[in-house]
Amino acid sequence: MNKIAILDDYQNAALRSARWENLTEVDIEVFNDFIQPEKLIEALKPFQVIVLMRERTPFSKSLINHLPNLKLLVTAGLRNLSIDMKAARKANIDVCGTEMLGYPAFEHTWGLILALTKKIPLEDRVMKQGGWQQGYGIGLNRKTLGILGLGKLGAKVARVGLAFDMEVIAWSENLGDERAKEIGVKLVKKSELIKSSDIISIHLVLSDRTLGIIGKEELSAMKSTAYIINTSRGPIIDEAALIKALKNHDIAGAGLDVYSIEPLPKDHQLRSLENVVLTGHTGFVVSELHALVYGQVVEDIQAWICGKPLRILNG
Repeated sequence: MNKIAILDDYQNAALRSARWENLTEVDIEVFNDFIQPEKLIEALKPFQVIVLMRERTPFSKSLINHLPNLKLLVTAGLRNLSIDMKAARKANIDVCGTEMLGYPAFEHTWGLILALTKKIPLEDRVMKQGGWQQGYGIGLNRKTLGILGLGKLGAKVARVGLAFDMEVIAWSENLGDERAKEIGVKLVKKSELIKSSDIISIHLVLSDRTLGIIGKEELSAMKSTAYIINTSRGPIIDEAALIKALKNHDIAGAGLDVYSIEPLPKDHQLRSLENVVLTGHTGFVVSELHALVYGQVVEDIQAWICGKPLRILNG
């Protein structure tokens, strides 16, 4: 019998989202809470199969080498930079993935933009406390939206900005005029985007080149009335510099779905700031994604048990 661990199912959605009964001779245990790194080895030693929601729990070489029973890792997504793929292959562990949906994070980005600029969280609290109109937002018409990273998600965000009659500008290291014209936006230098934008939205992949790409210097160059949105990866922004800028009101505010440490510690300074709208890395999580991901997780496990693994990422 294969023992299966489903990790980081924060919303207790895994078992409701797929036909796990299609798997025979398995014993499934769901972990709804994040397991602290120092407790992972003890908690996961008994399992032959471990299911990961992408990039919530990292699987380093050291962790992999301390799990002698592990034979299969299944991750949400067809890329998971937090798994040491070489170490898994060396240990004869198959790593399989699933498809993901391409639109939830883009939708979430606009949820954060509108929540910030229209003061929706504030007005909601005021209304529920019996009050009326204690804040006012800004219009988006003719404001400048700066997109850092004009890939699939960035392009979708840009098109909605254009629909709001915003001026949309974009930058990334390899972005060219042809791509910018295709989307209908203006290609600018990073320094100009930082200085000119009323709203900056980040859609870059985390890498050595993008780590801390928004730091003290960039935050200081932003308009004091500007907002920054991050639904990509937390470490792209220097978090300490961002907190300082928000505390000092050097910028108007931030909408954040991702953080340098996840889950965000309960006593983290960001939780106490009034000019921030926070969500807990839920930008990609919608019911349709749960159904897709966990449905394909079951397929992956079933195929692996039958000796014909699907969607192998470390083959």
